[in-house]
Amino acid sequence: MKITAHGSHLIQLCYLGMMNCYFIRENDGLTLIDTALASCAKPIMQAAQQLGQPIVRIVLTHAHSDHVGGLDALHELLPEAEVAIMARDARFLKGDMSLDPDEPQVKLRGGYPICKTQPSRLLHEGEHIGSLEVVATPGHTPGHAAFLDTRDRTLIAGDALQTLGGVAVSGTLKPFFPLPALATWHKPSALASARKLLALEPSRLAIGHGRVLEQPQAAMDQAIEVLARELMRQGAKVG
Repeated sequence: MKITAHGSHLIQLCYLGMMNCYFIRENDGLTLIDTALASCAKPIMQAAQQLGQPIVRIVLTHAHSDHVGGLDALHELLPEAEVAIMARDARFLKGDMSLDPDEPQVKLRGGYPICKTQPSRLLHEGEHIGSLEVVATPGHTPGHAAFLDTRDRTLIAGDALQTLGGVAVSGTLKPFFPLPALATWHKPSALASARKLLALEPSRLAIGHGRVLEQPQAAMDQAIEVLARELMRQGAKVG
């Protein structure tokens, strides 16, 4: 894994140039955001050792396989670490693929593996975990979450956006890296979530696939406009 520091608190772990997870430095150790694949567990542990801090919590943006794939292997190595995910996406970890009556009745997309490890904490909008504020961002999955570091306004946005293949809101197909779009559940919700994230005025954008962006607001705004136009052409309700 390639290890890159961004600012004082964010450390990017990039696997095969296409898949990111992140460490957030806290006073009590490291928060790991997302776990990539099962094969990434040992490299993640080695990265923490290089940084000289323990992993004290594992926080998941959503329940797709490239974000929770390493969860069970890491939990075996870190049995005392807190495991946190939004309450909505936590159901997928158990194999419950049902949609709530008030959710768009649209087919789920992407891989949702069943995990032996179950969360020790269920997250909700507005809560804090360490220095991170929880931001509900449904669209890519029903219970997708982003996390805003309140110390410097770094936004860790999972697959709500991508930068690999071009900056895009989840659901906008980028031919050079189409996977996030192909795995997106509900595009209008993804668009609303992207607008919500832009309104937070992030200083830095860290996502699941692609490079970290400094001062990302102009790029985010342009990506939002692209998806908004696409949905308008399709006659979708975008709010």
